[in-house]
Amino acid sequence: MDRLRRFLGIAMPTMLLAAAFTAEARAQSPPSAYGPASPFRIGAQYSNSSASFPYQSGQRLTGAGAFADVRLNYRFSLEGEANFLTFGGFEGSTESSYLAGPRAVLLFRGRWLPYGKLLVGEGRIHYPFRIGDASYLALAPGAGADYRVSYRWTLRFEYEYQIWPDSPGYANEPDHELTPNGFHVGIAYRVLP
Repeated sequence: MDRLRRFLGIAMPTMLLAAAFTAEARAQSPPSAYGPASPFRIGAQYSNSSASFPYQSGQRLTGAGAFADVRLNYRFSLEGEANFLTFGGFEGSTESSYLAGPRAVLLFRGRWLPYGKLLVGEGRIHYPFRIGDASYLALAPGAGADYRVSYRWTLRFEYEYQIWPDSPGYANEPDHELTPNGFHVGIAYRVLP
């Protein structure tokens, strides 16, 4: 829990400071008109991740996921994602995660939009040999880039490092928290204008 407090103690002030510097400026009079609704995107992704279980095994899991995000302003959006890593696990082990949080565009480079994100949610693991299932708090910083193919379609490439604090060790294995991490490749469709 101490690691969680340290992580949040650094991450939250950083995100609040970034939001303060990029907030929209307003004049004294109210705006005379409003633009269209915030863009809303939905998408699907392929994931290839290091399972982090068994410890230092190099085992990789693959699977599919879904995500959605709504843009708050030109730089910030809120994102939610669910990943289901069901293939390639050690003796039937699987992992899934359900995460949400802020995402910030770092630069604007033509069709490329590099971004960083900090998601929080739940990580689930199905242990091998029918030992059982467990759920843990999941912290997931990540970075990537969107490539705008057209007005409606976007390709996504990203790396995500999940930290599952207080996840237990396993018999005959050294104590360590689970840290699944890997790459996502996806495609998104812009639903709203």
